[in-house]
Amino acid sequence: MHNLTHSFNSVIRACKTLNQAKQLHNCILQTASHRNPFFVTKLIQIYADCNDLRSALALLHQLSHPNVFAFTSILSFYSKHGHPHHCIQIYAKLRQNGVIPDGYVFPKVLKACAQLSHLGTGTVVYKDVIVFGAESNLQVRNSVLDMYSKCGDVWSATQVFDEMPERDVFSWNSMMSAYVCNGFPQRAVGVFRVMKRDGFECAPDAVTWNTLMDAYCRMGKCCEAWRAFGEIEVPNVISWTILLSGYASAGRHDVSLGIFREMMNVGMVSPDVDALSGVLVSCRSLGALASGMEIHGYGLKIMYGDVFYRSAGAALLTLYAGCGRLDRADIVFRRMDKSDVVTWNAMIFCLVDVGSGDLALECFREMQERGVRIDGTTVSTILPVCDLRCGKEMHAYVRKCCLSSVIPVNNALVHMYSVRGCIAYAFVVFSAMVAKDLVSWNTIIGGFGTHGLGQTALKLLQEMSDSGVRPDLVTFSCVLSACSHSGLVDEGIKLFYRMTKDLGLTPVREHFSCVVDMLSRAGRLEEAFDFINQMPQEPDKHVWGALLAACQEHQNVSVGKVAAEKLISLEPQEAGHYVTLSNIYSRAGRWDDAAIVRRRMKGHALPKPSGHSLVGIGS
Repeated sequence: MHNLTHSFNSVIRACKTLNQAKQLHNCILQTASHRNPFFVTKLIQIYADCNDLRSALALLHQLSHPNVFAFTSILSFYSKHGHPHHCIQIYAKLRQNGVIPDGYVFPKVLKACAQLSHLGTGTVVYKDVIVFGAESNLQVRNSVLDMYSKCGDVWSATQVFDEMPERDVFSWNSMMSAYVCNGFPQRAVGVFRVMKRDGFECAPDAVTWNTLMDAYCRMGKCCEAWRAFGEIEVPNVISWTILLSGYASAGRHDVSLGIFREMMNVGMVSPDVDALSGVLVSCRSLGALASGMEIHGYGLKIMYGDVFYRSAGAALLTLYAGCGRLDRADIVFRRMDKSDVVTWNAMIFCLVDVGSGDLALECFREMQERGVRIDGTTVSTILPVCDLRCGKEMHAYVRKCCLSSVIPVNNALVHMYSVRGCIAYAFVVFSAMVAKDLVSWNTIIGGFGTHGLGQTALKLLQEMSDSGVRPDLVTFSCVLSACSHSGLVDEGIKLFYRMTKDLGLTPVREHFSCVVDMLSRAGRLEEAFDFINQMPQEPDKHVWGALLAACQEHQNVSVGKVAAEKLISLEPQEAGHYVTLSNIYSRAGRWDDAAIVRRRMKGHALPKPSGHSLVGIGS
């Protein structure tokens, strides 16, 4: 018997293929060894390694007292083949059978929890890690850290990391990734600096540099990201993709396209669908249709059409629609997966973006008829083209489908109610928001401003600052516009200087235009003119246009003449400027000057725009 057992043991060690395993299994069944837990466990391992899950499970169920090795084999199969739900189920059976998990079990189960974002289950598993004394295992600790990171519990991840007696490069990478993925890129950079200072035994690898680059890009520090890129001996496709996507996110689409071309010229790596999608976004922003079409062709050349369109189809749609090629956008749309909500969201966005609101609504209705489940992106994309009735229906849908906690959806609702004249409804939605971001505040402040409720807009600005949300340039554009429409001139002027002096924001032309418009509406034309002369940048047509319109209303000839001449020099073919100046002269009784302006207009062969009248001398 001993010799037979020894023989089976030798054969099992040599067994590598499924066919060999089945032959061995038949031999064991003909002896008493088929009840031997050791042989059964080894067969389970072989079947699992050979992807014969059915046979492996059948043998597992035959064991009266399954051991940790048998369960580990099944867990390994599910983990390797991407079945996290089954991993968690097998772990539950392992515990029900009173089996003690070890350092091989915990990483697989924790990985499954991370993939499913099951924080509760992951926390229970971590308690088991402590109970069964596996906490000192570095691989287990790393798995716990990774689980908390991917489940969004940054505080717990930090606590696990800080308490680790030893760390490897995976530990440092996981902590950096936790901060980057959960919106704390500055802390990720801090972790990297500590790693370089204290973790000298752990040299940064490609993952470390890629994560650091991602952090810098999210902070808008693309130059720092480029420097980190230079530290990578052999950049992989992820490195290139992070860099080009970072520059695209920062609005440097020309640089992003250049990085992609350099990647192709170097030829060390081939772009994947993420890289192609990223550069297609830049092509759209640049209006580089020809480059986008080349990338489209390249994508189809290196991968199957279904794979390419599933990942890059949305970017292609927006490229073609943005370049006015709705015919090509429609071709791409037909090739995309119609059961995927991303497909419909992309098409709806394209139609809204090109101003085809009716077609966007038709697309939305077709999506509903096909039974595709609407998500938050769908709602926030379609709301801008909804009338009040349709918008209220969408609001009801948001409540029904538990989307009320999604910030972009609420922001879109606030905007919809504001532009449809229901500022009270907009404020109700805004007030009910549990969490508000910068866009939320800007949207409601802008809404009150357009309704002429400047005092409320100013009050909301103060509440925004008190809540810890820092105003940006868009915020001040909204509030300055609100002050202009409400006649709050002094408040608006103070706000403008607070923006520059207290918050260190650099105003753009839109802010200067708001101040000029504000002063002009109030009839303070000389102040407006002096303000324009003190602008650090050359005033554009909007600034001079606001001043000229006010000069006509308040009949200020001297300032109006200067404003009109500036506008005429900027737009010599725009007949309206000549007409406005002529009208100012005529209303002041300066008929000769009016006639001179009229002759200048005729000399340029400009037609008189409809809706204006020219006073003829002697008529």
